[in-house]
Amino acid sequence: MNGTWVDILMDAHRIFGILIIIYVAMSAAVYLILTAAAAFSLWRDRDLSEIQYSSVLETEFIPPLSIIVPAYNEEINIVGSVRSLLGINYKQFEIVVVNDGSKDRTVEIMREEFDMTEVKSRVPFSGLKKETKPIRTVYRSLRHPNLVLVDKENGGKADALNVGINVCRYPYFVSLDGDTVLDPDAFIKVVKPIMDARPGEEIVATGGSVGIANGSMVDSGHLSSESVRLSNKPLVVMQVVEYLRAFLMGRIGLSRYNMLLLVSGAFGVFKKSWVVEVGGYETGTIGEDMELTVRLHELIRRKKSKARIVYVPEPVCWTEAPESMTILKRQRTRWHRGLYESLRAHKKMMFNPRYGRVGLVSMPFFLLVELLGPLVELLGYFTVVFGFFLGRINVEISLMLALVMLLFGSLMSTMSVLFEEWRFHNYNRVSDTFKLFFYALTESFWYRPVMTLWRTQGLFQAIRGKKHGWGEMTRVNVLGANKKPGTIQGAHPVPPEKKE
Repeated sequence: MNGTWVDILMDAHRIFGILIIIYVAMSAAVYLILTAAAAFSLWRDRDLSEIQYSSVLETEFIPPLSIIVPAYNEEINIVGSVRSLLGINYKQFEIVVVNDGSKDRTVEIMREEFDMTEVKSRVPFSGLKKETKPIRTVYRSLRHPNLVLVDKENGGKADALNVGINVCRYPYFVSLDGDTVLDPDAFIKVVKPIMDARPGEEIVATGGSVGIANGSMVDSGHLSSESVRLSNKPLVVMQVVEYLRAFLMGRIGLSRYNMLLLVSGAFGVFKKSWVVEVGGYETGTIGEDMELTVRLHELIRRKKSKARIVYVPEPVCWTEAPESMTILKRQRTRWHRGLYESLRAHKKMMFNPRYGRVGLVSMPFFLLVELLGPLVELLGYFTVVFGFFLGRINVEISLMLALVMLLFGSLMSTMSVLFEEWRFHNYNRVSDTFKLFFYALTESFWYRPVMTLWRTQGLFQAIRGKKHGWGEMTRVNVLGANKKPGTIQGAHPVPPEKKE
C-alpha cells in the first residue's frame, strides 16, 4: 500500500465531492429545464385577463361544481367560511360540508345559522367503493338549497372527502381546506383549463397556486390581489419565497408535460368519475392529495387516455403559514414522510416505460431530487466541513462544492420572485418586493440548511416506519370573529385526535 490513511481519506473525499458536484449539477440542469418551461408558459399566457375569465363564466357549458369542505371542530370559522362560499363568482354549484365527528358545536351552529333540516329521503350515492365511517345524519338548508351538511363519525380528512364524494351530485368536485381563503375568481380560474381542453382531451384534475395570507387583509372570506401584504416575520417571508419557487417553477414545468404529481389539498378540482374509478382518497396516509394524483396518472396510462392533470399558475387560494419554528418543523417533516409514502406505494411506476414520462421522468425526479436531495445536500455540507477540518483535503473541491450548493439555491429563489413580479405582481408595495428579493438571496445561508435538516429527519422517520401524530397546532380565527376583522395570523390547526 503506497499511501497512508490520510491519502486514502483525501482520495475518498475527492471522489465523494466530485460525485456530489455531479449530482448537484444534474439537479441544477433539471431545475433549469423546468424554469425555462415555466418561463415559456408564463410568457405564452401573459395576456390572460379578467375579461377572459368573465367570458368563461358566461358560457352555457361551464360545468357545475360540488364544493366539499371537511370540518372538524370548526364552530369558530364554519359560518364565515360557508357564507363566503355561498357568495362565490360561479354559476351553478353546491356546498357539501362534511362534519368529521366534531366534539364542539359545529353541527348545531350550522343548523341554526342556515336553517337546516334533516333529509328524510334516501340520499343518492356516487358509488365510491371505499368503506367510510358511518354517516349519522344529512341536513339541507331551507334558505340555500345548494347547501348540504353531512354529519359523520370521525375518520380523518381523507375519509371525510370520500363521504363528500359519495354525497355530492355534480360531475366535478372541489376539495377545499377549511382554513383556505379564496381569490374572488378562484373557481373560474381552475375550471378554465377544463373548458379549453382540445378535442379528444379530458382534464381529470386541475390545481392552482397557493399563496400565504399571513399579514394580508381578508374581505368576506376572500383575498384579492390588491389586499395582499407581506408579513413582517422573516420565517413567514421565507415560506412565501419557498411557495413561489415550488408553484411558479416546479409545477408549471411539470404540468406543461403532463407530469404533475401533486394537486394541492388546499384547493383542487377533480372529475368525480375518475376519482371514483381509482377508489377515492386513501385513508391512513399523510399525503392523501399526492397519493390520489399519482393513482390518477396510473389510471390514465392504463387506459391509454389523453387525459391530463393541469396546474393553473394564477393564485387561486391563500392559506396560513406557520409562524413558529416548532410548528414549521412538524409540517415539513410530515410533508417529507408523505412524499416517501406516496413514492413507496407506487414504486412499480418508477423507471417503468409503461407509465411514460410520469414513470421515466417525473417520479425519478421526485425520488432523486425531492426525496433524496436533502440527504445529499446534508452530506455535501459535511463533506465541506470535513475537508476544512483535516486541512490536507482538497480545498478547491470543498470551495467549489460550497459555492455551487449555496449560490444555485439562492438563484432559483430569486428567479421565482422575479417570475411573480413579472407575471402576477401580487405584492404591489415596493417595500414588499425588495424584501422578497433580499430574503431570496439570503435563503441558502440560514433557511435552506434548516429545511434540509428537517426534511432529512422526515426521511429517516419514514424509512423507520415510525408513526407520528400531527401534533397540536395553533388555532386561530381565520375570518376574524374574535380578532381585528380580516387579520390573518397563526398556523394551520390540526386536531391532535387525527393521527396519521
